[in-house]
Amino acid sequence: MKFIDIPNIPEEKVVLAIVDGRISDNLGKGLTANGIQIIKTKLHPSLYSSVAFHPDMFLHHIGGKSIIYAPGTSKETIMELERYGFQLIRGETKLTNKYPGNISYNAARVGRFVFHNTNYTDSILKKFYLELDVELVHVNQGYAKCAISVVDENSIITMDRGIAKIAEKKGLDVLVVEETNILLKGLDYGFIGGSTGLVGKNIWAVAGNFETLESSLKIKEFLYNKDKKIISLSDQQVVDIGSIIPICSY
Repeated sequence: MKFIDIPNIPEEKVVLAIVDGRISDNLGKGLTANGIQIIKTKLHPSLYSSVAFHPDMFLHHIGGKSIIYAPGTSKETIMELERYGFQLIRGETKLTNKYPGNISYNAARVGRFVFHNTNYTDSILKKFYLELDVELVHVNQGYAKCAISVVDENSIITMDRGIAKIAEKKGLDVLVVEETNILLKGLDYGFIGGSTGLVGKNIWAVAGNFETLESSLKIKEFLYNKDKKIISLSDQQVVDIGSIIPICSY
């Protein structure tokens, strides 16, 4: 087992990932059936219920063994990650219940870029990416990681046209989808980034049944051209679980 160097983009089969601690038994079985151990988050007390367990709201893998966490993150989660050898780095920003006070760690790393509303990016996260010479790109969408499904270093799927426009200017290949049937309890719908994740170099996983997505045909064609295989982690409707965050591979 080794740390994934470039966040969200494993080079080999993923064997450890972070997910929402409330995921269904079906989703949990779907992950373990694919050889993936999971770290289930605990509630973050500062966040509202819909996203209070979402890892992309309070944990940010910056590559290798380094993970930045928001103050208030469960000590149990921190200790579990440390047992796997991760270095947990405390962020500076304390999260609050309402937007934009809850978005400071929800940045989307895509290869050499990090997309986020830079007015609210945590200062420690900014510092690390500056040192790593990774470009922090401003977008108006604060929930950038929720909104971006990473396909590879040069390709994304998003529901946000503002992100799409800026990403295309940076040279990325972008598929824009419109989805209103991704479940997120307490809200009208969830996001494509929050319900997916790479679990292998060429394996794009969905937290639910891929065929239930309104844009399934468009996504299938886009991923086919990127040499990506699609796996559904359950036979139920797709649900936003705050991203499938891959952190270790073979």
